[in-house]
Amino acid sequence: MAQDGIEVFAICATDAIERGGARGFSLSRIDEAGETRPFPLVVLRTFANDYLGYVNRCPHDGVWLNIGAGEFFSPDRAFLKCGRHGAIFEIESGACLDGPCKGKGLEPVALAVIDGDVCLCGVRLLEDSGMPDPFADAEETMDIMIHPD
Repeated sequence: MAQDGIEVFAICATDAIERGGARGFSLSRIDEAGETRPFPLVVLRTFANDYLGYVNRCPHDGVWLNIGAGEFFSPDRAFLKCGRHGAIFEIESGACLDGPCKGKGLEPVALAVIDGDVCLCGVRLLEDSGMPDPFADAEETMDIMIHPD
């Protein structure tokens, strides 16, 4: 969907994220060359009911902030936290306050709330990528079927 000439994609319903919560999304974007690239996204809903979005990538090592379906926040929920290296980020600005990437920041993404949906603005997404969700709880087991000869 285009809104005033800007690409707009509905990511989730506004009530899919609780106040003071966050949710990760694994999307695919189309880059300037027309190629598909992974686009991990974290959407936060503040207690003041604002929605913020960041690329879900720690500036220290390029890894997701959460591990699997893990937490995005420090134990007191006052900051975002990289689950791998412990970097601490300010929620409102994405600035790294402590850790191996201190002085850097998370990459913000433009969001808008339209008709009860949280929408990503200005990014060309591949709409139905069929890619598995890396944030879903994955079991470390595999079903194996043995067929007798």
